[in-house]
Amino acid sequence: MIKVENLSFSFPQKDLYNKISFTLEEGQHCAFIGTSGSGKSTLIDMIMDPESFMYDGKLEVDPNLRIGYVSQFSKLDKSKEITVFEYIAEEFIKLQNEITSICAEMESSEDIDVLLEKYQQKLDSFEAIGGDDFENNIKKKLNLANLTKHENLMVSMLSGGEFKLIQVIKEMLTSPELMIMDEPDVFLDFENLNSLKNLINSHKGMMLVITHNRYLLNHCFNKIIHLENTELQEFDGRYIDYNFSLLQTKIELQELAIADDEEIERNEAIVEKLRNVATVFTDAARGKSLKARVSLLERLEARRIKAPFVDIKQPQIRFVTDEIEETVALTVNDYSVSFDELLLEHVNFEIKSTDKVALIGANGTGKTTLLRDIYKNNQDSIKINEEIKVAFLSQLQGEMLNESNTVLDEFFEIGFKTSDEIKSHLLNYGFEEEIMNQKIGSLSGGEKNMLQLAKISVSKANMLLLDEPTSHLDTYSQIALEKAIENYKGAVLMISHDFYSVVNCVDYVLIIEDKTIRKMSIRKFRKMIYEKHFNKDYLVMEQKKKDVETKIELALKNTDFAEAKVLAEELEELIKLL
Repeated sequence: MIKVENLSFSFPQKDLYNKISFTLEEGQHCAFIGTSGSGKSTLIDMIMDPESFMYDGKLEVDPNLRIGYVSQFSKLDKSKEITVFEYIAEEFIKLQNEITSICAEMESSEDIDVLLEKYQQKLDSFEAIGGDDFENNIKKKLNLANLTKHENLMVSMLSGGEFKLIQVIKEMLTSPELMIMDEPDVFLDFENLNSLKNLINSHKGMMLVITHNRYLLNHCFNKIIHLENTELQEFDGRYIDYNFSLLQTKIELQELAIADDEEIERNEAIVEKLRNVATVFTDAARGKSLKARVSLLERLEARRIKAPFVDIKQPQIRFVTDEIEETVALTVNDYSVSFDELLLEHVNFEIKSTDKVALIGANGTGKTTLLRDIYKNNQDSIKINEEIKVAFLSQLQGEMLNESNTVLDEFFEIGFKTSDEIKSHLLNYGFEEEIMNQKIGSLSGGEKNMLQLAKISVSKANMLLLDEPTSHLDTYSQIALEKAIENYKGAVLMISHDFYSVVNCVDYVLIIEDKTIRKMSIRKFRKMIYEKHFNKDYLVMEQKKKDVETKIELALKNTDFAEAKVLAEELEELIKLL
């Protein structure tokens, strides 16, 4: 239904695609993955409106293809006085009213043929989007998303996460032949994320979803499209199988690469020897022999193993701080907050100077408000130790970044002296030289979050307040961030709905329940999540899988390919069980 063939496209400052090809067919649920800024959202824009882009190659999309679209930047209109049911049913109700109006007009009109044609067109449109049973279908989808109780709630009363699910339901119910979603999981709490998983898996049509969410990737898709370094790879199968395929390829290619390196080294020694001889003896035969060996060496260099989807550059995130003796960094005592209604009351907790803590709670329970109040530090109920310097990462990226600045300007403003110094620092965060003079406002969501992290990393802060730091980040950057938090010597208070980030890098969680906060161990948190959403063996199997993957990486580091292959077979059996 969609065919892309040898497609190339560039912006003035950046090449995005170099002769990429893939197809999307009926019934496929496709995850679209790749590092931040690689051009995933732009490719979706091209599929939705090919005429607006100048590109080379073929992009074939049926002009009559019905597309449903959910943007990553959708905002809730608080002024919209309409119920959830009415919002979802807008298109159906509109067509119903138009059909009723035409029927009323036919009763008194003499030009019945024109009206009959209009009537049939509207009726066909109504039937094409499943209008015959739309009320029942809306109720079924709300139930699937665990939102039945919100049916008669005003849209303006929804949390951001709930509104995102309502948008997904609204688009799905118009029976699109292709459903496109751009990071629909961003900022969803785990309950809403699970609802999104149910909605994706229930959808019968073709889907193309940009996501970095490991939970959705592991549970929702039967095709993977991976965009990396202007190249694209497609894989028919699950994400877990795709990752295993990459690992197998990595083992094979590293083994071949070492053999290549040895052959190149051997030929370099021969070339050097022939050159030394040629300086003493100038006969033609020796010259020809040297030329032939140099030519062979050039061919060996040219065919060196190239693996853009195996050796993906992972950012090097590092938070540096001056260590202090362990002390209480933050005390919250009898904190309360309310807007239209009471969100939190009588909240009490303290965080030590080396604690790594996740703040967990459903969408709309006051997590971001609390984190902001801690950062402002202007309430009697909040006390920050005078030895503690705080840095803040905001989910509202324009709050901590000047989007009209270039990337270079932003870092000159925080004290960097030279362009080379900035470029060297940002190279660790995945930013190439061509991006330095771009306006921050033109960057992707993931790139803006990485810029915030790059600024925080040189702040020398010894307490980090991170509001959804993994949002928009690709999976490689998420893993790099987890390692950085784990190695950081200061305190961290992090709002996150990413289950993997929470269990991989914090000491304990503060969970919001019944308008207050209580402390919970990671062990208990994992158990709570798994009991709700997985069978009891899944946790054990996933941990075993992670252990075997770690052993494989170590075997590859030690160039023990025989051991890596044995472990890969063990991993394959675990994946079958998962």
